[in-house]
Order: sequence, then C-alpha cells, then structure tokens
Amino acid sequence: MKPITYTRGQALPALLKRRILVLDGAMGTMIQRFKLTEADYRGITHAGSDGAVGRFQDHPKDLKNNGELLSLTRPDVIRDIHEGYLAAGADIIETNTFGATSIAQDDYLLGPLAREMNLESARIARAAADKFSTPEWPRFVAGALGPTPKTASISPDVNDPGARNVDFETLRAAYYEQVEALVEGGSDLLLLETIFDTLNAKAALFAIDEYFDNSGERLPLIISGTVTDASGRILSGQTVTAFWYSVRHAQPLAVGLNCALGAALMRPYIQELHRVAGDTYICCYPNAGLPNPMSDTGFDETPEVTSRLLREFAAEGLVNIVGGCCGTTPEHIGAIRDAVQPLAARSLKREFFYREAA
Repeated sequence: MKPITYTRGQALPALLKRRILVLDGAMGTMIQRFKLTEADYRGITHAGSDGAVGRFQDHPKDLKNNGELLSLTRPDVIRDIHEGYLAAGADIIETNTFGATSIAQDDYLLGPLAREMNLESARIARAAADKFSTPEWPRFVAGALGPTPKTASISPDVNDPGARNVDFETLRAAYYEQVEALVEGGSDLLLLETIFDTLNAKAALFAIDEYFDNSGERLPLIISGTVTDASGRILSGQTVTAFWYSVRHAQPLAVGLNCALGAALMRPYIQELHRVAGDTYICCYPNAGLPNPMSDTGFDETPEVTSRLLREFAAEGLVNIVGGCCGTTPEHIGAIRDAVQPLAARSLKREFFYREAA
C-alpha cells in the first residue's frame, strides 16, 4: 500500500508517536443532563438559545431525543457540551452527527436536512476546538459517522432471512452526503464508529474514498467497531480479527472498539486487536460499564474505575487513543487524561500507512 499524505490533521501521526491522545465522552449522556423538552428540539423560543427559533414548531412528528437536530435548534447546548469536554482535557472532540445521515433522520421525517445538520455540527465543534487550541496543545475535530439504524447484512424479518431494509447504494449515498458536509464544516479527521455491521461500514468507506478522490482532500480516518457481548463478535458475526482484515484496506490512522462494553469487559478484544493490527494505532473508548439505576450516569463504572482500567491498557502498551462512550461525562474524560498522561504511547510493529508531514 502506498503511504498517505493528509491534507488536514497532519499533526496527528506525529502526536500519536509521542503521547496518548484523549477523545471526548458521550454526547447523548450530556444532552440528557439539560432535561430538554419537545419545545427545545422544535426550536420554540428558549432563553439563551441562538438556534432557529420556531423552525419546527409545526413538524408532524415528535422530535424529542433527536439529538442531532439540536445543532440547528439549540446550538448553545451542543457548544456547551463540546467546551466541557475540551476543558476536561480532550484532544479530540466528535461532531454531534452520530445519527445525522438521511437514513437515520428519515425516522423523524427530516432526511432532507441531514446535510445541514452535519455542516452546522462541524462548524460548532470547529469553533469550540479553535477556542481551546494553542500551539502547544492543538485540539482536533472528528467528523462522526454512526452506523445508521438499518443493517445491510441482517434481515429485519425473522420469517424472511433474505429481507433487507437498506441496500449498499443507499448507504453509500447517505454517507457521501455526510462526509462532504463534515469536511466542509471544518473536520480535521473522520471517525466511523460503533460499527455493528461490516457491510454498512464498507459502504461508508467506499463513500469516504469516493469523496477523497473527487475533492482532493485526504483526512485521517479512525474506524471503530463494537463487540456486542461475550461472544467477541460484532452483531453481523465477525470476530475482532476478521473485522480488522475487512477494513484494513481503508488504511486508517487508527482502528479500535467503542460502546457496548465497559472497559473491564473490553480488555480481551483490545488485546486481540493489538495483536493483529500492528501497522496502525489503536483507539479504545468504552462505555461507563453495566447499567446501574443508582448511578448518576446510569452505569457502574465511575470516572475513577474507568480511568484506572484505561491506565492499565496504556501501561500494557495496548492503546494510542482513549476516551469514553455511553454514560461517560467530562468527569470521566478528565480522570482518563490524568491517568494516561504520564504513560508512553503504544508503538507500531510494522511500517505504517501514512507519510510524515514535511
């Protein structure tokens, strides 16, 4: 494979050689802390909001919990969350676009607004990252691409194994639109995350490569799968090793795992990825443990527990990028940063994909 020359995020490979980078935590968990109402999602007048007032007042479907829409109707909330994670020590923040494909937004009858959601989300994150960046401590924006609520590999009908509710071309087109807007809005890198269906991911990777060819841009890429249970497989059936070999052709800056499991249960799968993906960096951002109704976050791994476990991963030389997924907060991210900051980054075993910036 030919080495890659990046047009954005050129500093990332050199930084990853020197230290462990910290990704932000959960967006949805933090949105819940604001206790927003349907009126907030619809953009009905709210003190402190600089969003589109009243824009969705008469929309025919309920919009509450459509977190990506808040980038249009309550951008102040999204900005506050980004800045909270940056203040806690995050090197990389994700755009508020996990469910911002036209496929996902069609559930709310908002598919045609997917491009605008991605564009504005990237702009909000860009402004926050620029506010906290210094020459000594640059901050980066990761354009987040989620898996969509549909799967190209698994039938939605138990009585018809051959049935599908989405096809490759529909996925490709939706992801292309998303990537184009995320880059236009100012993303430094792309993060294809929470992959439960490798065929969905391949459609996204095809769209990303297509966009790079058409635009002349070439951004660092992180690919992150999700192991759903103790079987050690993603939902569409692949082991961690098989998953890596299925996506390696995309030459990612980093590959990893996120969501589904807390750090304690994720350890053997990160160890497996470490063994097989010797020519790329490793990213790990687990959720905050198992459900716990007595916890403020709803999970049982406190910032102290999560940070201790990720410190162990780092001390073993398993990881290069760490952060948090569902249930994690700025408190988790601050604790994680303090825990891993003194430790050395995992080194690569073989020649890497990228070309060093001149």
